[in-house]
Amino acid sequence: MNATATAAATLLPVWRDVLADSYRALESVVAGVRADQWHLPTPCSDWDVTQVLQHAVGDQLAYAQALGIGEGPAHNPFAPSGTIDGAPGDAVRAAVEQTAFAWTTVDDATETVPTPLPHGALATPVAAVMCALDAGVHAWDIAIATGQPSPLTDELAAALLIAARAAHPAPGSGETAEIIEPLRQWGAFAAIVDGPADGALGELLRYLGRDPR
Repeated sequence: MNATATAAATLLPVWRDVLADSYRALESVVAGVRADQWHLPTPCSDWDVTQVLQHAVGDQLAYAQALGIGEGPAHNPFAPSGTIDGAPGDAVRAAVEQTAFAWTTVDDATETVPTPLPHGALATPVAAVMCALDAGVHAWDIAIATGQPSPLTDELAAALLIAARAAHPAPGSGETAEIIEPLRQWGAFAAIVDGPADGALGELLRYLGRDPR
């Protein structure tokens, strides 16, 4: 069994729970943001809280569209404006509900699904957990920016890390690499942060270019 298949097999029994837990994390953190905190800086150095939220919402809608549900984000998730029409919580809820529904249309026996990632189709459990990673890690970004406790557990982080480090042919070159690495080279993630792992959550955050401390 190759590395991709091993990651898929490990995540197969848990991917739906991982998605649900990540969505709960994002919704609960956004609900905890005060009115005066929406423009605070975040661990995503170029974006404030509102922009991280816009990016997270856009990415979820992009996953839903890849799965055949909805029209995708109205704006480029990688160029968030910093202005949201309406209540931020409503935007998150609508995106999460649409994307969660999209995943319910995927049968457990479906081996691969399309994704909005440059990798294209991925093994279903890996694709689902990469979608969850996007929601969960940006929930952590918003929580840290607004003084809330981390919404991610070590158990959830361990599952997210398995998907992030799953081996897959890199877009363009076709050379096998961990899924995050081509995205890191593109600028979606910062360089790995050196330091003690501090458990699965610390290891995940450092791997994604964030300082757990």
